[in-house]
Amino acid sequence: GLIVRELARRAGLPPVQEFVVRNDCGCGSTIGPIISTATGIRAIDMGCPQLSMHSIRETMGVKDFSHGLALFRAFFNEFSCVDTSIED
Repeated sequence: GLIVRELARRAGLPPVQEFVVRNDCGCGSTIGPIISTATGIRAIDMGCPQLSMHSIRETMGVKDFSHGLALFRAFFNEFSCVDTSIED
């Protein structure tokens, strides 16, 4: 949420698309939340959709790829600054 939005803002990217799974429906999962739950390590689960990755309607365009790459770069370059600027 907040950290990824701030990273995108600092990188000059358009607003990120956030997806939240409803608690009352089943859904596939990724390794991030599983490891976070098991270890207590904070995790950000982010990535770009691929054709039919989860749905026949889920596709990715060229800008999605370049924006995703810029967001990953921003994460590695800016995360510690963003993280320390957030008050507990």
